[in-house]
Amino acid sequence: MSTPEVLVLKDAGDLADAIAARLVTAIVEAQADGAHAHVCLTGGHIGIACLASLAASPARDSIDWAALHVWWGDERFLPAGHPDRNETQARAALLDHVPLDPAKVHAMPPAGAGLDVDDAAARYAEELLAQARPEDHAAVPSFDVCLLGLGPDGHVASLFPQLAGVHETRRTVVGVHGSPKPPPQRVSLTLPALNAARETWLIVAGVEKADAVRLALSDAGPVQVPGAGARGRERTLALLDEGAASALPPDLRRVASP
Repeated sequence: MSTPEVLVLKDAGDLADAIAARLVTAIVEAQADGAHAHVCLTGGHIGIACLASLAASPARDSIDWAALHVWWGDERFLPAGHPDRNETQARAALLDHVPLDPAKVHAMPPAGAGLDVDDAAARYAEELLAQARPEDHAAVPSFDVCLLGLGPDGHVASLFPQLAGVHETRRTVVGVHGSPKPPPQRVSLTLPALNAARETWLIVAGVEKADAVRLALSDAGPVQVPGAGARGRERTLALLDEGAASALPPDLRRVASP
């Protein structure tokens, strides 16, 4: 696993724009020579703000949208179209405004589709496996970029400290029961699935998450701080605003421009 690199932007607005610009570059590079790219999205304020920034950028036309696979790291187990679903918010911010191939938009199954949360997790694991290539050497496609937010408690995706999902070493997707954040049921990729990504970007804004950022970039154990266990195979970037970076030692911070 790669050692995290830390880049600090002035505020949440600059951070969202910087993530969007980097995402364009990463996708275009992954699509060189006609290849398909795989991106794993996150929800949350910054996760959706960077998609909105990308939608507003002329650089979005550099992407071959029809050759892009879109996945999610987690989802609230709610009915299709519910405003709190990550998919719903991502569609409103970006996905419904670009010419994606609908077959390559891999939303997690919603509640009310005849599946319980564990069935939904198993179904998504099957979909990931179906897209995995021999060169991925995993039961998931090797995401070119996996975006992850970070909670004040150190959770990533819907892997919360001490809950069962963070202990998982075999399955790629789990149903989450009793989430400390509503709703109580969620579907989440596990650390083995997240860590199959070529690049993992921890994208975090807000001083209320500063301690969680410090722990996630330390040698803390992933059971107590799941963010400390999320690393890309080739690169891990922590893209932070000044508030989120405020508890880091000065030698770890590198100021970035959008």
